[in-house]
Amino acid sequence: MTAFTVALVLVVAAAGLLRWPRPAWYWLAFGVTLAALRVLVRYRSVMDACGLTVPPARWRLALARAANRPIPEPRPPRIRRLRPTRTGLVLRLKLRPGQDAFDIAAASDRLRHSFSMFGVTSREVRSGVVEVRMTGYDVLKRVQMPAETETRPMRVPVALREDGAVHYRDYRAIPHALTLGATESGKSVYQRNLVAGLAPMDVAIVGIDCKQGVELFPLARRFSALADSPDTAAELLDALVARMADVYRLIRTQQRITVDVPDAEIAADIWDLPAELRPTPVVVLVDEVAELALYATKEEERRRDRIITALVRLAQLGRAAGIYLEICGQRFGSELGKGITMLRAQLTGRTAHRLNDETSANMAFGDIAPDAVLAAIQIPAELRGLAIAGDASGGWHRIRAPHTSLRQAVNLCNRYADRTPDLPELAPFRPTTGTATEPVPSAKASPATA
Repeated sequence: MTAFTVALVLVVAAAGLLRWPRPAWYWLAFGVTLAALRVLVRYRSVMDACGLTVPPARWRLALARAANRPIPEPRPPRIRRLRPTRTGLVLRLKLRPGQDAFDIAAASDRLRHSFSMFGVTSREVRSGVVEVRMTGYDVLKRVQMPAETETRPMRVPVALREDGAVHYRDYRAIPHALTLGATESGKSVYQRNLVAGLAPMDVAIVGIDCKQGVELFPLARRFSALADSPDTAAELLDALVARMADVYRLIRTQQRITVDVPDAEIAADIWDLPAELRPTPVVVLVDEVAELALYATKEEERRRDRIITALVRLAQLGRAAGIYLEICGQRFGSELGKGITMLRAQLTGRTAHRLNDETSANMAFGDIAPDAVLAAIQIPAELRGLAIAGDASGGWHRIRAPHTSLRQAVNLCNRYADRTPDLPELAPFRPTTGTATEPVPSAKASPATA
């Protein structure tokens, strides 16, 4: 009995020591078992208290009266599966007749308190089936990406969501995106993660950094083209528009519209072309869009109109040609001039780090998810890297990218420099770098976000 007591005390002490400094270890060692038992034991009473039960069927009531038995209790949604994860629990529920997925979503905060979890979110898997994801600790406080992620062409894992899932930047699903963030909000770290994820892929990365290239030039070995001033940016965008026209001509000649060709094999974009004929996809990363839209003289105004027109054309027509836009900035508002709201309308993906004004938050989410505007302007300054991500479907969630230092991003770009495609249209804008050197060993990545 004494040995058992000592072992129990040691286990409790270990749990207490792990819970705060290493919440992920605590969760995997102790928390997941306790949470699963808590959910299973409290499930019926919690669902009843949250109003997520339905009365028993009439035939059950009639059968109970005929057999002189107690009246059946209200029925909660049936648990189809309870799956533990590295960050929490996933419940898959089968709704009862008369229930709706919105009922579960509306009660998520009450479920969080009742089950003593850190966060609860829900989504409808299909008609009548809802998946409830519960997190056991604050996964965004100390971001740790899973060791293995789902990788496929043009799909980059860039951050961790508040429900513990990985947030991907999928260019084939969401071709163009807008990323906003004030100074020291973590926007640069998000960009580094994006470039680091694209580096090993067969893709051309094009950068526009009007701060004389100080943000993107360190990564230049992996860039097929880089513009460091508005004048160069205007010429580079014109070259991309010309490339887009050439790609469309190639697709037109390879469409293979004949009677004996199945519909699925008719080419309508670069991904329908044979691999040997498929042009290299291009990701255009604009570091500060406001610098392209500001002007002080008539000549600069003409250059500005030329740049914005090219960006709008690429946003409207570039997807099928394999040209994807990643527009970033500290400020994005209608005062940047004509064409800005037209450009925004084509940017399906929206990500907002901490913002200094409500106008930029409205430009990011006002037209797709108004309730995300308040969340974007309430991000505290000390949580650098925390962001709100949404898309045109109206859904949004909090994300945070793992901290990637500039040295780590440079090492990755140097390692994959041989994968940088040499595109003839962009050859005049290829950044000039010195002789490639071996990557400098860097310290182990800190999981906290800067």
